[in-house]
Amino acid sequence: MSTKQTTKQATKQATKQAMKQTQTPFWVVGQSYFVRTVTHHLTGRLVGIDEHEILLTDAAWIGDDGRFAQAVAEGTFMEVEPYPDGRIVAVGRASLIDAVEVTFPLPRTQS
Repeated sequence: MSTKQTTKQATKQATKQAMKQTQTPFWVVGQSYFVRTVTHHLTGRLVGIDEHEILLTDAAWIGDDGRFAQAVAEGTFMEVEPYPDGRIVAVGRASLIDAVEVTFPLPRTQS
């Protein structure tokens, strides 16, 4: 086996091992988050994580987050479309741009 193949295989194994974690120092089950993906902004409470997805409940699609600083600090959003109560929403980890833990009550009312 060539050095290039060995390196590629080791990298693949390390990535696979890292992705198997169910919790990381940042992603904590039970914590609320505001997440931005390549196309959407969402809020929700983390109920699970695997190598491909984060799973949220009490989730809402944020169509317009208004002023970003106020949005992530206070939960002041211009447009909110909540998912139905009790539903679990899967968000592809490959689509994540950034995320922040939030302490405000998750928005559950359409606006």
